[in-house]
Amino acid sequence: MESMDLESMKALSMAIVVALGMFGPAIAIGMFVAKALEAIGRNPEAANKIQTTMFIGIVFTEALAIFALVVGFIIKFA
Repeated sequence: MESMDLESMKALSMAIVVALGMFGPAIAIGMFVAKALEAIGRNPEAANKIQTTMFIGIVFTEALAIFALVVGFIIKFA
């Protein structure tokens, strides 16, 4: 059995890092939206405040996914 060359290892490592790094933020964003919709359903008058807070949370969570993507590119091209 042939051993993997360096480029193949980098590609596989990038795929693993990005996949694992995206998993957590994807779950968190789904939870943010679900809870925000639940809160808006209970208190429709507060929809604007809830949406604003939800979007801020989504932005910060998405930043974690972007960091994982950057680390993946560093692994691939370094």
